[in-house]
Amino acid sequence: MKHDSIQISTHSGKIINAQAPLIISTSRATDIPAFYADWFFSRLEEGYVKWTNPFNGKDSYISFRNTRFIVFWSKNPSSLLPYLKYLKDKGIGCYLQYTLNDYDNEKLEPNVPNLFERIDTYKRLVDNLGAERVIWRFDPMILTENIGINELLSKVTNIGNLLQGYTKKLVFSFADIMTYKKVARNLDLHNIKYKEWDCTAMTEFAKQLSNLNANNWKFFQDNRT
Repeated sequence: MKHDSIQISTHSGKIINAQAPLIISTSRATDIPAFYADWFFSRLEEGYVKWTNPFNGKDSYISFRNTRFIVFWSKNPSSLLPYLKYLKDKGIGCYLQYTLNDYDNEKLEPNVPNLFERIDTYKRLVDNLGAERVIWRFDPMILTENIGINELLSKVTNIGNLLQGYTKKLVFSFADIMTYKKVARNLDLHNIKYKEWDCTAMTEFAKQLSNLNANNWKFFQDNRT
């Protein structure tokens, strides 16, 4: 998407060209809400941010002058909660892709709070933003020697029941381990025997998940009073 280009003055007084998008998608590569929320909102207040392309080392600047909406991606977005009023006061809307998995027992995600803390954060975000603007992601669905299709469906059922009335959409992906060599190395390092998905397994999982939705949640109605 082509963005408007404007001139801005940096903190040092230098005049530079910057992109000025209406919509910002942040934290696809790095979980900014979890680790750098204070930094991000200080840059938002400053009015611009410098971004260095990791592939060619080239610097570019993003201006927030025209920004009206921000899409956040996070596994642990609790640090966003104090800033929601700030965004509202600035007239900036937001939408959150919240990766909420249930691998606590397997310790596949050791650096996130426990599931119940993350469920509480999810509900607090929905109370502030509405269910339409907080999207539940189970990402990725991973198969191991201890996690099969039935175990994954049980995990989805557990979270879905805990979020009853607080979510209207589930987005999920199948782990493609061999595409991501770093992930494969980490799993091997921790002696986790993973399995790759094939078309038969993916089709079977999707069919059973659809049945769960039809029978358990009517995906997912807002029944709060």
